[in-house]
Amino acid sequence: MRVETPVKPGLRMECADGRRLVLLQGTTPVLFARQRATHRGVHYARTGRYASPLAPLRAERARAFAEFAVPGTEEWTERWAAHAEAGLRAAADGPLHTGEWRLGPRPNGWFVDGNWPKLLAHDPDRGHLTWFGYGDPVEDARDLLPLRSLSPVEAPRVRAYRRQYREGVLPPVFAWWISGLDSPVVLDGHDRLTAALAEGGRPRVWSSRGPWTPRGWSSARPGRSGSTWSGSPRWTARMPGSGSRTRAAVSRRRCGRSRTRPI
Repeated sequence: MRVETPVKPGLRMECADGRRLVLLQGTTPVLFARQRATHRGVHYARTGRYASPLAPLRAERARAFAEFAVPGTEEWTERWAAHAEAGLRAAADGPLHTGEWRLGPRPNGWFVDGNWPKLLAHDPDRGHLTWFGYGDPVEDARDLLPLRSLSPVEAPRVRAYRRQYREGVLPPVFAWWISGLDSPVVLDGHDRLTAALAEGGRPRVWSSRGPWTPRGWSSARPGRSGSTWSGSPRWTARMPGSGSRTRAAVSRRRCGRSRTRPI
């Protein structure tokens, strides 16, 4: 989808010297992070001040969409994509900014089945995400970073979503790929994520991915002062073409899972 404005979004990642990152929503910091010097992962700290840019979903809408088309089909996917696009375009505190964006299901190969249960058992506000598992605690190998603490599995809203999951009508979780974290973060659907995992299942995750730079590199890189709005710094070239950056990330992850040391 093509986005014309704004140039500077309400939800944006900014970076500084020392591999330091901060995710701002307006003027409010919602996440601090620092890449490891070895480029094996990232340390982060959530502030507890994040708010979803999308309006809360009512059960009536989830069931109406399921009646319109069977969940998981192309028609159902297009209906939820249109819903998310409209909400993100209207949000003043979302990540969209000028450029071409992609919104849709994550490609196969990013999420590792064995990593899903770790989210419920290990989701600290101050923690670490490992990129390749080089001697890190196994619980740090997670594929999705919530921007707020996950609710208890018996919380009223989570219980309602758990019922939707059992009925097969649970809406997708909407995420945003941030290359500086080498991970998608949850934009909307923290309780839907909890509900699916609490039922022993897997949520449908749709990720928004920001504009690529025609030159292949952004102006801000680790070790330099500056800022960039699409969730960087980026330390790998991004070539034009659908999903090229994601395919590179998946290849690195697969390589990392087969090794115990850096190459």
